Amino acid sequence: MTLSIIRLELARDQEYPDGSSTKGYEFVLPLTVEGHIDAEAWRQNKKRCRVRRFWEDEPDEQGHVIHRPGGTWAFHYDLQGDPDEDEPGFKFDSHAFHPGEYVSLREQDGEMRTFRVVTVKPAPAP
Repeated sequence: MTLSIIRLELARDQEYPDGSSTKGYEFVLPLTVEGHIDAEAWRQNKKRCRVRRFWEDEPDEQGHVIHRPGGTWAFHYDLQGDPDEDEPGFKFDSHAFHPGEYVSLREQDGEMRTFRVVTVKPAPAP
């Protein structure tokens, strides 16, 4: 099992007609050969499954990728600790993470935003 580093960048929308490479997420997760999240491998590697939210003109946020009851995957930020501040991925359990694919997240402000998978590469060994 190998962990992957997945980079998401904001896809185009009304506010950003060209999308934005300065707004997004970079996170570490185990993926199957098909590019789906490997839940069993995640259970064995929870501490390494980290997320970094980068947003132009805001400090980066660091946290963990969590698997919530009911099968929802979310980003949980270490300094907040409040589950209401988690950012759940929309159908992350069924999405394949391949460059060029699109995924959606409900961010802390309640907005659902779409992101493009830019890169998926092997994470370095610990």
